[in-house]
Amino acid sequence: RGLVSKDDVPSYTEDLPTIYADEELAALFGACDDEERLLFQFFLCSGFRDQEVRYLCWGDVNFATSEVSVTHKPQWGWQPKAYKPRRVPLSTKMLDALKAWKLQSVATCPLVFPTGRCNPRWDFLTVLKRIAAQAGVPDAYLHKFRATFATKCLWAGVDVRTTMSWLGHSDMESTLRYLRPNQSVEVRAKVNQIFG
Repeated sequence: RGLVSKDDVPSYTEDLPTIYADEELAALFGACDDEERLLFQFFLCSGFRDQEVRYLCWGDVNFATSEVSVTHKPQWGWQPKAYKPRRVPLSTKMLDALKAWKLQSVATCPLVFPTGRCNPRWDFLTVLKRIAAQAGVPDAYLHKFRATFATKCLWAGVDVRTTMSWLGHSDMESTLRYLRPNQSVEVRAKVNQIFG
């Protein structure tokens, strides 16, 4: 007691979350083969975590409602983070790509992105790093797709509460950590409209 005062708490500058710029995404996807492109576009369009994609099954993809779910996978001993299942809407373009991928997939394998022997894959980050090096995209990592998803949803006008449910967060603070402030030309134009 008395050894540490309030003034002894270290101060720091909080960094802005990093997201992929549109030109970085174009470069990444341009360096992918068809399977890799679908995989990483799915990361971007769903906001899923690494393990959520690893254990994604065709039963989680609802083509009728245009949604994908995060669900418990007892056969692999895997639970969603904080034991929270959730549903995320998918774009028509992503659903069409998944339909085409399903037609090429082994009918007896339940996983969407399996190994050749129908096991969950553990090499997503390794593959991304290789592609990023070829594409000249620095600082590429899987969770950056999730931050990009959250930020793009917010910039497009999706409310924070909805984005929060899609990400599977239980508090708004967690969601806000993913969101990068919009500094686009369009936002600057709104400032000019407001303040002339």
